[in-house]
Amino acid sequence: MKFTPTELPGAFLVEIEPIEDERGFFARAWDGEAFAAHGLDPALAQCNISFNRRKGTLRGMHYQVAPHGEAKLVRCTMGALLDVIVDLRPDSPTFLRHVGVELSAANRRALFVPAGLAHGFQTLVDETEVFYQMSRAFVPGAGRGVRWDDPAFGIAWPEDERIISERDRLWPDFVP
Repeated sequence: MKFTPTELPGAFLVEIEPIEDERGFFARAWDGEAFAAHGLDPALAQCNISFNRRKGTLRGMHYQVAPHGEAKLVRCTMGALLDVIVDLRPDSPTFLRHVGVELSAANRRALFVPAGLAHGFQTLVDETEVFYQMSRAFVPGAGRGVRWDDPAFGIAWPEDERIISERDRLWPDFVP
């Protein structure tokens, strides 16, 4: 596995290293020891799937507050999406900065999101599926969000007709 740091401390682009032959390839997609060796939380408490029927579906920006903060590894298993993370850690040198990466079934990349960052995505094609590996179980009372188009973050989302849940449309602007 190849770990490439992003501009946000503790967030990494994770790529498989396929071993190919005439049948196709084999690759490791998860290795707790490799994650720990890079200083990443290797805990795995829950896995989730998000299926999105239409291009332009936007989900986010979500996170859980302490002590239930969760790290997550996000991978697109079908289709393609723009995956975005925002640093909400007040003591971080990249506080309020964001990173966006394209994840797709074709590029097989994943994004490791440490606790303290908000996460969201917008689908780039119809029929997009996202697989999440979570370090902590979801705690409904700890779930929070910030508005996807909050000017404090300046995220340049793809120009598409968007499909957004009422909950995600109504998240407040971020207040430090």
